[in-house]
Formats: sequence, structure tokens, C-alpha cells
Amino acid sequence: MARRPGPSVRLKLTFSYAGFLMVAGALLLAVVVVFLLRYVPDRVPILGLPGDFRPSRNYPSRNDLWRAFAPRATEAMGFLLIFGLLGGWILAGRMLAPLNRITRATRTAATGSLSHRIAMEGRRDEFRELADAFDTMLGQLEAQVAEQRRFAANASHELRTPLAVSQTLLEVARGDPDRTGDELLERLQHVNTRAIDLTEALLLLTRTDQRSFTTEPVDLSLIAEEATEALLPLAERRGVTIETSGDVSSMTGSRALLTQMTTNLIHNAIVHNLPDQGSVTVTTRTTGRAAVLTVENTGEPLDPQLVSTLVEPFQRGTGRISSDQAGVGLGLAIVKSIVNAHDGTLTLAPRSAGGLRVTVQLPA
Repeated sequence: MARRPGPSVRLKLTFSYAGFLMVAGALLLAVVVVFLLRYVPDRVPILGLPGDFRPSRNYPSRNDLWRAFAPRATEAMGFLLIFGLLGGWILAGRMLAPLNRITRATRTAATGSLSHRIAMEGRRDEFRELADAFDTMLGQLEAQVAEQRRFAANASHELRTPLAVSQTLLEVARGDPDRTGDELLERLQHVNTRAIDLTEALLLLTRTDQRSFTTEPVDLSLIAEEATEALLPLAERRGVTIETSGDVSSMTGSRALLTQMTTNLIHNAIVHNLPDQGSVTVTTRTTGRAAVLTVENTGEPLDPQLVSTLVEPFQRGTGRISSDQAGVGLGLAIVKSIVNAHDGTLTLAPRSAGGLRVTVQLPA
């Protein structure tokens, strides 16, 4: 936005300081003059002549006082003007020095250098609070930019994998005329389905990050029961038992996104479980002003450092190696995005007996 050039804030503060000092000096001089005039009569009585008042030449009159005081008052006001301008310019510069540091840091950040920090020293005041808030904002921006770069790199890798597999299948089929077309079509369909699932997951992740959804009253316990029933065939095929319990947990949110969140959590608990006789426990409850959903599963013991990275996009408990049931690596990342979009909290903790405990706390 184009703006016309104007006086600097330092110049405005200088004129303000000088103007205030001039007004204060003028008021002080006015008080002095009024005080002196009260004790200097305009006419004095002549001795021996009662009631006869004439201008006295032996005593100073008010006119004499004005003639003697006016030049000195003018000199004092001139001195106050010069002193106010110089002092105001210095004081304004000292007061605006922290703001100049913040401005330089802002311009540095605008060039793409987010690692710079103001780190203003001194006691807390308005400028220090502004500088600290700006440093906090820069730290968050730097972390978000780094996360976006990792996300872009991982997404590029994940999207490139099915394309490379398709290209390899086509090249092998072209070089081997004896290979049947049905096998090639089946494998290409599987690769294409995986690419579609990854694209839809990326779109859902973008949608939740932008918070472009409508809210309505929902019961988190009913959503948990619906998600459990939908995933029950998968659990039976893998030999995993699911137990659902809990109280009514009413809240306001997007039914579709909360269903996706719960489905992702239960699906993740089923897939990453013991190879035989595993279990998943889904509970809902209301604590204070929050609706809480907890999903626990059995499994191998997990490293706490690994657990802390599972919510990042394309991170899996078994590394970057995917399988038929491993998904696209965005399940918990989508869960985290949905929870953040509903102003909730997501907590992941390894169970002492093995497996994972995921707790979602949403405003009721």
C-alpha cells in the first residue's frame, strides 16, 4: 500500500516535548507575573495629602515591572524552546531505540531469515513485552516453516513412490510379452488406489488446517461406537478384540472430521498391534468442561522418543517402510490437525506393558 511520506515519530515526539515544555514555562512565568503584580501598586499616596493618589516616581510601577520582566521572559522562553527541542530529540531517540531494533528485526525476517532474535535486555516494559512477543512469533514461524519443508519433502517422496512403481511395472510388462495383462492391471490398480488415498489424505489435512468446516452438537461416545462397528471386520481378520465403554460426551464440532479422527485412531490401534490376541480399548468420558476420548492398544514396547514423532506427517512406528495396512503415514497427523482445529489437545504415551495410549481432550 503506497503512503505519502510524513514526519517521523521521533520528530513528532520532539515537537511534543518542546511544546509541552513551552506551555509549562509560559504558565510558570504567568504565575510569577501575577504574583509580582499583586505587590506592585499602580499609584501610591502622597504623604500629607490624604486621598490623593498619583503615579509615584520614587517607587517602581507596574509598567516598570513589565518593561524589566518582558525581555527576561522572552529570553527564558527562547532558552526553553532550544532546550526542549534538543532535549526532546535526545529523549525521543532513546525512547524509540527499542522500536528501531524491532523494526530492523522485522525487516530481517521479511527477507526470509527467521533465525534472528531481538533478545532485548533490561527490565520488563511495553517495548520488552513487544520484543519478547515478536521473538516468540519468530520461533513459531521458524518451526512451522521447517515443518512445512519436511512435509513437502516427505509428500514428494510418498507421491513419487507410486509413480515410480507404475513406471517400473509398465517397463517390465513391455519387456516381457509373456506376462498376462490381468496381473499388471491388478498391481497398477493397487498402486493407483494408494496414490488416491494419499491425495485425499493431503486434501483432508489442508482442510482441517484451514478450519473450513461447519460445527454442530455431537456426542463423542456415539461417534466412537460407530467407528468401532465400521472397523470391527478388520479387527476380526487380524485377531484383535475391541472394547468400547464410556459415558455421554457432548460437544460442538464437525461430525465428519471427528468421525475421521476416531476412525484413524482405532484403525491405527488395530493395525499396529500384536500379531495374535491383541486388544483395543476405546473409552469416552467428560471431565469438567472437556470431552475426553482415549484409545489404548496392546503391542510391542515403544520408545518415548519415537512416540513423540508419530504425529508428524509420513512418520510410522516401523519407520518409513510401508505395508498393505500401513496406510499413507498421515493418520495421526490428520488426528492432530483435527484436534487443533477443535482447540483440543492430543497426548500420546507408551504403555508400560507395550502398546500406545492416545488421549484426545476437546472442549465440551
